[in-house]
Amino acid sequence: MEKDEIRSTLKSLIEDSMPELSDVDLEKDIVKEYGINSVSIIKLIIDAENKFGVKFTDYELSLDGYATFGDMVEVIKEKLDSDN
Repeated sequence: MEKDEIRSTLKSLIEDSMPELSDVDLEKDIVKEYGINSVSIIKLIIDAENKFGVKFTDYELSLDGYATFGDMVEVIKEKLDSDN
């Protein structure tokens, strides 16, 4: 899967799971710009695991690992590439 497709799919997941966020920029700081908390990021990660068929480690469930949603795109891309 190409990175642009991952970005588009993740953006749709964000809009579905966090409808209060509008026109999300995947490169903006998710805490400062969007007020994302640990519970929100874990929910999004679970949605991403189901959508992309990947598994995040316990360490990767931490909000500290993602300054932007773009960081999550990178992790998903790495996981998908390592599965192939």
